[in-house]
Amino acid sequence: MADEHGGDDAGTPIEFRPSAEAAVVPDGPRDLALVFLGASLVAGVGDPKGQGWVTRVVGRTQHPELTVNAYNLGVRGDTSAQLLERWASEVPRRWAGRSERRLVLSVGTSDILRGVTLARHRLNLANLLDDATSHGVSTFVVSPPPSDDDELNARLEVLVDAQADVCSRRGVPFVDCYAPLLGHDQWRTDLAASRVPHHPGQAGYGLIAWLVLHNGWNEWLQIG
Repeated sequence: MADEHGGDDAGTPIEFRPSAEAAVVPDGPRDLALVFLGASLVAGVGDPKGQGWVTRVVGRTQHPELTVNAYNLGVRGDTSAQLLERWASEVPRRWAGRSERRLVLSVGTSDILRGVTLARHRLNLANLLDDATSHGVSTFVVSPPPSDDDELNARLEVLVDAQADVCSRRGVPFVDCYAPLLGHDQWRTDLAASRVPHHPGQAGYGLIAWLVLHNGWNEWLQIG
């Protein structure tokens, strides 16, 4: 099956393949390289404690048979196209010497703000997921959350639906952070109090971390 969504940016059809199963060493602790690739929300911009959702998730990812080597590659303002470039240039260095490789992706708001079309966003995400699969890397996608701008939110809703479709076709785990937080009082309060537009503070990042941890995270990592 191919990605048949049209448009000037659609490009060559993409074959859909299931997400790669991570290789697990049979003896001793699993030596896991866990890379988080994304933009400012991955970097935790706006969190006064500097944790963001990534550090909170990693802190809860502990298991006696798992050694976690976590790398946060969030860069403020990056689009999906820039993630594709950094996936090829920055991520492989984090795999060195590790027996198990996993990639968490979260991107989208910057694409909208910087004029990336929905078709191009879909294609960039599809290409990155397919390339990861071809290299034996298991992937997990986290959607952007809602912002404090109604017009931006209307476009985010469409983008998140597109991300869910791209991931579903490939059997890649996907966490929707948009719908659960859109009318969430604590999320809205945290956004309103933030000094950084469209970014939450400590409480908001905690909510994103909760959604990630309770929507297939342990199952994806194969830990109890």
